[in-house]
Amino acid sequence: MNTVVVDNERIAPCKIVCVGRNYVEHIKELNNDMPTSMVLFMKPNSAISDTLMTHGKELHYEGEISFIIKNNKISAVGFGLDLTNRTLQSELKKKGLPWERAKAFDGAGVFSEFVSVSEDDINRLSLKLFINDKLVQVGGVELMIYSPSVVIYEINTFSTLDDGDIVMTGTPKGVGTFKEGDVFRGEIYLDDKRIVHKSWVAVSYA
Repeated sequence: MNTVVVDNERIAPCKIVCVGRNYVEHIKELNNDMPTSMVLFMKPNSAISDTLMTHGKELHYEGEISFIIKNNKISAVGFGLDLTNRTLQSELKKKGLPWERAKAFDGAGVFSEFVSVSEDDINRLSLKLFINDKLVQVGGVELMIYSPSVVIYEINTFSTLDDGDIVMTGTPKGVGTFKEGDVFRGEIYLDDKRIVHKSWVAVSYA
């Protein structure tokens, strides 16, 4: 089982539950329809990685505020990259087919370490993503269509969240492609205080 680090301890999440189309400006940049209900999909444990790989394809990065679940509540926060084969995803959507081939491949979920966060602080979180020292994504909980608490409630209407599961809450505008050698830096903020940061250099898929 693949693992992530939570407060300096390694755990193995069973699954990743992801929210799609949770920022209005991101919906507009991809010319998607505004959802009438929450868009949710899953990635398996095998998608988890701490290495950013190109996979030999033109992939899109999507920076996301990501949470660890414990006792059915948010317990920790980290920075996540949801990697997407956008061309394949568009083809699948046109045919009305599932997205897993474009979203759930090995290494499609890249994560920083996670740190504990209190329930009172969740709505004060935001993210920044830099690529080659250029700020490409910025956004916070206040811009989400569905807040983290609403996301957790909705997931529980159809699927059990086990301790250690990861919930990815969607990406703000600014997604795009990347190439081998690009340097990523993801950051999570509580108000103006940076509480998580992680850097990756994109490598080719071996």
